[in-house]
Amino acid sequence: MTADLDAAAPRTMSDRRGWVAVLSVALGSFVLVLSEFLPIGLLPAIAADLHIGVGTAGLMVVVTALTGAIGAPVVTVLTSRVDRRIVLWSLVSLLVVADVLGALAPSFAVLLVARMLLGLCIGGFWALGAGIAGRLVRGSAVIRATSVITGGVSVATVVSLPLGALVSAVATWRLAFLIGAALGVVALVLQLVLLPRIPSLQRVRFGTLGELLRVPRARIGLIATGLAFIAQFSAYTYVAPYLEDLVRVSPTVVTIALLAFGVAGIAGNFVAGVTLSRSVTGTLAVTKIVLALAVVALPLLAWSLPGVLVLLVVWGFVWGALPLGLQTWMSKAAPSASDGSLALFVSTIQIAISLGSVVGGVGVGAFGIAFDFYLAGGIAVVALLVLVSLGRARVPARVQAPGPAPASCPAPGAC
Repeated sequence: MTADLDAAAPRTMSDRRGWVAVLSVALGSFVLVLSEFLPIGLLPAIAADLHIGVGTAGLMVVVTALTGAIGAPVVTVLTSRVDRRIVLWSLVSLLVVADVLGALAPSFAVLLVARMLLGLCIGGFWALGAGIAGRLVRGSAVIRATSVITGGVSVATVVSLPLGALVSAVATWRLAFLIGAALGVVALVLQLVLLPRIPSLQRVRFGTLGELLRVPRARIGLIATGLAFIAQFSAYTYVAPYLEDLVRVSPTVVTIALLAFGVAGIAGNFVAGVTLSRSVTGTLAVTKIVLALAVVALPLLAWSLPGVLVLLVVWGFVWGALPLGLQTWMSKAAPSASDGSLALFVSTIQIAISLGSVVGGVGVGAFGIAFDFYLAGGIAVVALLVLVSLGRARVPARVQAPGPAPASCPAPGAC
């Protein structure tokens, strides 16, 4: 099922076909994040099987994130003239190769190569796939369709923990990679069948990426994004130790708490799809301040398990909304260079994830878990101040649904 997509009026697909195509891309996002997170809970098993330390095995996470940061701009520039569906097909195919290589890896070095390939897929996919909804559905439904695609991230976050535990209990860690590869094949087949032709609308060069930093709204968005993700991952990386050491709960309760966090994130993602159509700035301001308050309050309420669970649900809910909100900000910041803005957005996220883990580790090692959570809350407040004080005058509070672009426009919304 394919159809030509007029570059001059990219939102002319029928609603039904457009939404089915969106779902195929959402499945791709789900598989990517599942493949990224599944092995994290299996690090001890991987370390034992490959005769390395657990700390060394953790390099899998860092390598994937850093490669994703590099892959986003590189894939964006090298494929800017290629039909968007062909790029998506290629990235999902590479995902399958990466997972199969990981499952068969005879050594840790080969496993790292597999994770680097996965990082390349993640960077390229999110630089492209996160903004493709506007080419598949009508303008008034773009934010809602994007929330469906990003919803795959939240669902994968929820599923990866229990699925990883199940794999660890009943089989070898290599099965986790084979599961990712199998789901990747399903996503690829569906995209081959369902995605229409999606011509490239703009040429992106490396110089274009640098020029984006001169756009005040894009620069503010990247700074706010980096700070938000540093705050999130400096705290979230140590949620399990917080629950075990400060709240003193069993591993079973830890799993339930993280599951509740993930389910709340799914809900937050889809609620943001509604609120962002009314106010981007308002949605982001509320999510950041609630994120800061929830993170800071967690150490203070460590004596109350019900209070902790409520705070985790609130935290998960606002975190589910925040990435979609930041992505919407970036796509509106430089509409004539949307591919480039999303590439820098993805690179910023991947770098911030690594920095957040490092900042959290330093904080925990030097001053303890409680200090780390206070620090994360402070960083979230700084991110809020950057957004509100610098961005309010430059970014419109309300998102107007873009109409079809004239043929002379380089991209939807540019004219």
